[in-house]
Amino acid sequence: MKIYKRKNPRDLGKLAGDHAAEAILSAISKKGSANIILATGTSQFETIKTLLTHQEIDWSKVTMFHLDEYLGLPMTHPASFRKYLKERFLDEVKQLKAYHLIDGEKDPQEETERLGKLILAQPIDVALVGIGENGHLAFNDPPADFSTEVPYLVVDLDEACRKQQLGEGWFPDLEAVPKQAISMSIQQIMKSKQIICSVPDERKAQAVKSCLENKVSPEFPASILQEHPDCSLYLDEASASLLSHKVSYN
Repeated sequence: MKIYKRKNPRDLGKLAGDHAAEAILSAISKKGSANIILATGTSQFETIKTLLTHQEIDWSKVTMFHLDEYLGLPMTHPASFRKYLKERFLDEVKQLKAYHLIDGEKDPQEETERLGKLILAQPIDVALVGIGENGHLAFNDPPADFSTEVPYLVVDLDEACRKQQLGEGWFPDLEAVPKQAISMSIQQIMKSKQIICSVPDERKAQAVKSCLENKVSPEFPASILQEHPDCSLYLDEASASLLSHKVSYN
């Protein structure tokens, strides 16, 4: 794993977004197309914003997969990740080759099977992800399932995860936060050729420390990224503040 640290979320996002653009352009150059995974949430604001400044990307050659979505939440809800991706990405690129959003209002079994068939047929070139306050990767809360090969699955959201969503301002109270979601599995994320993980903010500092300084364990879901052959982790000074001095940065 390569670890980068910048002063603030904007500088972090600039570096991560430039890296993502480079990875997409490389895939298009090598095989004529690129398949990507996009995460959502505040951690991805600056990374996606920077990615969209790269006008040299031919988006008509790019297919996008969605990382996770709440069960039962309409796309009109402020917390909907489909709404997030539509407003912050899809409305900006317009000529995407294809995109596959998770519809949390459909039958969960049918939806996970539909998405699973699609992503298994289109290997991922680059995944943009984050790390949750509880160390989750996508909505795979601890203890995460490290073994399932199912590409998408229905997961239960623990209280720490739900409190994070409340704290980010998406819901009026904890009771309003859904208790289940459809999430891409750990193994499916790990199949991505490259992973770019953007993690700004002091509230992520303990999760970053736990996932980097502990052995790989389902109790620290994002710790699995230590085992990926091409993962780049982007931190700012706040999110890296609890790391030991033994951590080396690129």
